[in-house]
Amino acid sequence: MRHLFICLAVMLSLSCSTSFENGEVYYKNGDFEKAISTFNKVLFINVTDVKSLHLRARSYEEMEEYDKALQDYKTIIKYKPTYAQAHAGIGMVAFKLKDYQTAEKHLLLASLHDYKDFDILFYLGRAMVMNENYQSADEFFQLARELKPDEPMTYYYQGIARAKLGDPLGTAGSFNMYVTLSPDKIEGLYNRGFAFMIIGYTDWAIEDFDSVLKKNPTHYEAMARRAACLLKTDPGKSCHDLRLAAQHGSKYGKEKLAQFCN
Repeated sequence: MRHLFICLAVMLSLSCSTSFENGEVYYKNGDFEKAISTFNKVLFINVTDVKSLHLRARSYEEMEEYDKALQDYKTIIKYKPTYAQAHAGIGMVAFKLKDYQTAEKHLLLASLHDYKDFDILFYLGRAMVMNENYQSADEFFQLARELKPDEPMTYYYQGIARAKLGDPLGTAGSFNMYVTLSPDKIEGLYNRGFAFMIIGYTDWAIEDFDSVLKKNPTHYEAMARRAACLLKTDPGKSCHDLRLAAQHGSKYGKEKLAQFCN
């Protein structure tokens, strides 16, 4: 009888292993429904299998079934409180739902247990920006940069954090790197100009918007924002450009046109 139980245990173990591997393949291929179904079978036999719980949670998350994903992430933490990816999962779901306080809390916990995961550090920094914790955001973006120095968006959001901290040189440095690394140079210039505009560096913003419009004269969002920068120095040209941008669907152009050019 003892040998029979041992054989059954071995067979169940092998079955779970095979099912997990199949579920992992489904997950990697983006077939999340089949992945969930497969992980359900594994967890029916072994309810504490955190790897299956994790990939099932990720599958639910990809399908935007956030309540089920959160339930699995919380179950993982119950079994293994230091499981970084479970805290990260809760943080990422919270970020998607715009609950930035919860996102920051759990991403910070995740970073304590896995400080070399770029996504954890990057989204932690972004959550901190949303929560106006700019100094900490800058520091975590710096750590993220060290892990992936060629990722342009890290420099973009670090530039936002530094701008809010009143660090013009740091802001310029971050946005310069963003423009250098951004695959789409027009959008990089536009976003840098937009950021410079927000922090009041209108001359630099105008230069970037000029560069965008030189490459793409029908970039009406750049036209509208350049026009806003010119309201005090050249109101005639500003209102002309705002009107043109508004006619071509720029919401920002319409708002500024109604506000300043009636």
